[in-house]
Amino acid sequence: MNPDKHTRAPAQTPTEGDVNHTPARAHWQATQISKETRALLDKDARYFLHQALSTPCLDVLQHCQGPFIENISGKKYYDFHGNNVHQLGFSHPGLVKALTEQLQGLTFSTRRYTNEVAIQFAEKLTSLLPSDLNRVLMTPNGSSAIGIALKLARAVTGKFKVVSFWDSFHGASLDAISVGGESEFRAYMGPLMPGVERIPPPVTYRGIFEGNEAKCLEHLEYVFAKEGDIGAFMAETIRNTDVQIPSVDFWQQARKLCDRYGVLLILDEIPIALGRTGKWFAFEHFGIEPDILCLGKGLGGGIFPQAAIVTRDAYNRFGDISLGHYTHEKNPMGAMAGLTTLQIIEEEQLLHKTVRDSVFMCAALNALQEKYHCIGEVRGRGLLWGVELVKNRKTKEKATALAEEIMYQCLENGLSFKVSAGNVLQLCPALTIPRSHLEKSLDILENAFKTLENKNTEHEK
Repeated sequence: MNPDKHTRAPAQTPTEGDVNHTPARAHWQATQISKETRALLDKDARYFLHQALSTPCLDVLQHCQGPFIENISGKKYYDFHGNNVHQLGFSHPGLVKALTEQLQGLTFSTRRYTNEVAIQFAEKLTSLLPSDLNRVLMTPNGSSAIGIALKLARAVTGKFKVVSFWDSFHGASLDAISVGGESEFRAYMGPLMPGVERIPPPVTYRGIFEGNEAKCLEHLEYVFAKEGDIGAFMAETIRNTDVQIPSVDFWQQARKLCDRYGVLLILDEIPIALGRTGKWFAFEHFGIEPDILCLGKGLGGGIFPQAAIVTRDAYNRFGDISLGHYTHEKNPMGAMAGLTTLQIIEEEQLLHKTVRDSVFMCAALNALQEKYHCIGEVRGRGLLWGVELVKNRKTKEKATALAEEIMYQCLENGLSFKVSAGNVLQLCPALTIPRSHLEKSLDILENAFKTLENKNTEHEK
């Protein structure tokens, strides 16, 4: 049967995640997987629906604690990926205790009823935000938070169009991929939500917009003015996957443009809020405020799925429509997870720790860049870092195969992380990780570079 005209194959250039089909992957399967693990991986492949970025699986886990994940053979990995849920590390004892106690009481809250822990969570969350950002809707996952934000923006402005960035990721549901900019998620989907205008992001790898934020702002204003009916501008404050950080000036000018043209600014901080960058929220680094803020992932403390949107008091005027209406909207387990997560971040002073760790990471990774010319750029903030690998620093040609080799070399020695954009090693450890473990993790990374450099030198001989 001929494919539908709207159907197309996924992009060949990777945008996020490891490739999974390289010689390094084959070597991993041949040398690092036990017979018991292989049997379970085969069952996993048999019963779960296959999808990009999730299958085939690397290993089988049986435990997670603190900065570690552990497989069924007892091997531990430092998890520098964690799906961005591990601000507290894994199985934080304070959170486990709070959730265990909650399980002995109220475990579900039927719609049209509320509960004290949900109210406490909303009160605590909004206390951390500036000005009138103090209206909350809870939702089970980040994609749903994006959907609520889009619906609210339409209701507030009366305009259905939205501007977003190419290469952005806002979730995997149909409305979220409609505003997202990664082709891997839109392949085979056909017509998506109408009214989305995408523009190149302020920092890109190549092209006329590279490193030229002024051009991005010009493009943004052009679309705002030309269309005339843009209701929202949705963006990641800092792009999480390959760690792209706009300037303070960019975000302040973008905020002014939104105000000038009556556009709501929706900031997606689902993976990067709650201390990941050294502040509660990434927008604090830029001296701006969103009109709608989307949160998730780490909000559940790495145990319970919990997300939320926070918005302004002035937008609390749509009691006649259902903006979210999710079954688990005020789930007491999720609320307890969120409330306890916020309390632990405060009590353990994780923001201050992350700022100190950021200085250490910056120095250590820049030292690596000095030693290894395949590292084209190091960028990051807090405990979110990207190490970009290139074949040539001048041309910035992506060293995709090398990134895969480095990743598998690190996995063999107990360090797990994500490869994004084909050539960016994203390093995202638990905020609770002790300095000694952080140092050991970076030693594993440096040894991987050293091992492959020596291997290539021997090959050239």
